[in-house]
Parts: sequence; structure tokens; C-alpha cells
Amino acid sequence: MAAVVVFGGGGLIYAGLSDGSGGEGLLPSALNLGGPTASPTPTGPSPEELAKAERLKREKQLTAALKKLTATSPEFSVAVQDKKTGETYAYRGDEQYDTASIVKAQILACMLLKDQDADREPSASEMNLAKPMIQLSDNNATTALFTKIGGTAAVTKCNKRFGLTDTNVVTSWGLTKTTARDQIKLLAELVDTKGPLDADSRKAAFKLMNTVNAQQDWGVPAIAKTGETFTVKNGWDTRSADGGLWAVNTIGRVIDGEDVDVSVAVLSHNNKSQESGIVLVEKVAKLTRQYLKY
Repeated sequence: MAAVVVFGGGGLIYAGLSDGSGGEGLLPSALNLGGPTASPTPTGPSPEELAKAERLKREKQLTAALKKLTATSPEFSVAVQDKKTGETYAYRGDEQYDTASIVKAQILACMLLKDQDADREPSASEMNLAKPMIQLSDNNATTALFTKIGGTAAVTKCNKRFGLTDTNVVTSWGLTKTTARDQIKLLAELVDTKGPLDADSRKAAFKLMNTVNAQQDWGVPAIAKTGETFTVKNGWDTRSADGGLWAVNTIGRVIDGEDVDVSVAVLSHNNKSQESGIVLVEKVAKLTRQYLKY
């Protein structure tokens, strides 16, 4: 006899097939009336993996935007380090550029480290040179302090302690060569609690770079939002060897409590004027914040 199965509502009737031994008909496995077997729930990407993928996406978009800008502007490079996450981004970050006056931040750091090594506080005469060097970008004060701490040899030795492996110091200090990557290393050392500089030295560097003359708070400060704190050292110079074109650079940090602590270095050359160079480095800095969302 064929078995007859009626599924709820009477719409479907199945006539069972004999099993060949006269027994009752058997339902095919596809129509097994037992409860469904649960499928395993697939494991998705972790929050860390999602964050990494989002970061890579933003970096790719930023690189594309910077490449587009490169096609219509003088040459530039940029590096960014997020102290909160430890992440670093660089575009042409290993290309060397003239420092112009951003080298003054290095000279300051080396002065502070030299005094630490001698187990003394910076002297009044040193600070009388350091203040105008950073706050006003005074060249005469810089030359005097550069010479006072030992000149090219001393700053070169000091740079090694800060890990600045691609910075080449020269006697005409404004023609020192550096990279954007090296500059964010320097900025990191100015705040690193485990770095060469002690708390007093870090505080002194912050105070000077946070109180530059109002006429010189361009560059990195342009990306600081209301309520955020910034440090900055800018550099600008024109040379006959470059046909009278301008090198314009900016380095500094943007800080907002525990939410934001980012170092930015933008280097450029072959600008037609100081003003156009400022527009360029600020535009590059703003692009990093727009895409990296720090």
C-alpha cells in the first residue's frame, strides 16, 4: 500500500513508494518532517579589522586627493602621526626638502637636551635667544644659539638621538635638508614621556611653540578647530639657486584633551611666493584632516 501524507491545509498529497519488501512507503529525505537543522552563524570581521579597513580606505582616498593636487601645484610632501592610535601616514614622506626656519625647532630641542646632559636648566642667555628664535623666527638669535650649542656637529649628533636619520645639518642652518617623516619624529620626541627630553624640557618646547607671534600662526594652526590647542614652527625662504622661488614649510601639533593629538609636517618648494606657499601647505594639511578624520 502507498502511504498518503497530507501537509497542513490539504493542498499537497504524497503517495509513498514501496521499499521493495512490502513495508510501508518511505518519505524522501527532502520531505523529512522533523525540525530544521540550524546552520552555523558565520563570524564577521572584528571591530579592529573593520577599523583597519576603514583607515586604509581613508588613506587611499587621501592619496588620490593629494596626487590630484600635485598635478596643479608646486612639489610638496606631508606626514601625519596620530599619537592616540599610533598610526602614521605619509605622502612623499621620504623626499628631502630645505628646512628653512623649521630647523629652529630642532635647534631648540638640541639646546634643551644639551642642558639636560649637563644637569642644568637652560640659562637666561639661552632662553633670551630661544624665545625670539621660536616665537618670532628671529634669524640672528638662531645663528647665535646654533653656534652656542656647538653648531653643525652638535646638532647632527643630537639629531641621531632623536632618530632623525634623513636630516642633514649644514652650517647655513636654513639649508639643512630634512623629510616630512623625520619632522613628525621630532614632533613626537618633543612630547614622548619615554624619549630623551624630560618633563621640564618638553614643557619649555611646548610653551614656546604654542606662543608664536600672531603673524606666524599659519600652517598647522589653520586646521585646529575651536577649542583645540596647537603648536607650530613655520619656515619660508627664497633662493637665487631656485630661480627666486620659495620653500614654505609648516610643522606642529593639534591637541584636544584625549580626543585629538596629531602631529603634522608639510614641506614644499618652488612656490611663486610666500603667500601662495602658505595657501598650499594649509590646503595639504586640511586634506589630511578631511580624509583621515582626526
